[in-house]
Amino acid sequence: MRIDSHQHYWNPDLLKYSWMAPAPHPLRRIYLPSDLEPTLTQNTFDGSVVVQAAQVPAEATWLLNLASQHKSILGVVAWVDLKDANVGKILDQLQKHPKFVGVRHLIHDEPDVRWMLQPEVIRGLKELERRKVPYDLLLRPPHLPYVPALLEKLPDLRMVVDHIAKPNIKEGIFDGWAQDMERIAKHPNLYCKVSGMITEADPKNWKSEQLAPYVQHVLKLFSFDRLMFGSDWPVCTLAGTWKEVLAAFTQALGPQNADERAKILGSTAAKFYGLKL
Repeated sequence: MRIDSHQHYWNPDLLKYSWMAPAPHPLRRIYLPSDLEPTLTQNTFDGSVVVQAAQVPAEATWLLNLASQHKSILGVVAWVDLKDANVGKILDQLQKHPKFVGVRHLIHDEPDVRWMLQPEVIRGLKELERRKVPYDLLLRPPHLPYVPALLEKLPDLRMVVDHIAKPNIKEGIFDGWAQDMERIAKHPNLYCKVSGMITEADPKNWKSEQLAPYVQHVLKLFSFDRLMFGSDWPVCTLAGTWKEVLAAFTQALGPQNADERAKILGSTAAKFYGLKL
């Protein structure tokens, strides 16, 4: 199986996306499976994991309904209000759907860089840990120093760092991010998505060589067993096509044997999310 571990569908006419720029911004339009499925098929990908983009309960219902209609959606990472005292009941409902595979919050948009360590958030994450529901960490470098404390509080919760924590590739800033990633990668239940990089570089002038030091660093830290490819489509279209993302990722990664390629392009994501293939 070849799996895109990270992409989005959305409908700004139906749901509110607080981060999205107003029209005529190119992302402010409806993106549905019919827009991506031909590309997945052309590149011999079996499907994708769709990740939340809005922080409203209705989005989870909408995405899971889409997943019921499209075989290409292998799993849905939904938003859940972790601070809600009834988070257990919310998860009870979501877990009835076979394609609900994880939870994410837009941590990097929270004004408090310690948001993930708030007691109410930890309580919600412990509910995920108890149920063995994975969690996507959407972070930037300033959040990374707080991740060790999170890992200590939730040793059995499988978590994945989205977009290699969005280092400043455009300015070539490596130090700080690199050491923090090294520190957290020692935790065996922490994974990493090699995704979202070309939009962190110069969207108009990026080259795969700029990505290589960052990709090689996370490869050294996490190995193929804890790394997964994600396109971050359609956000990536601000800087390149889905196919250009895959090509840049492949070039930055360097040579791999068949087993390593199978892991990073599919089986690691399937294992992490428990996808029913």
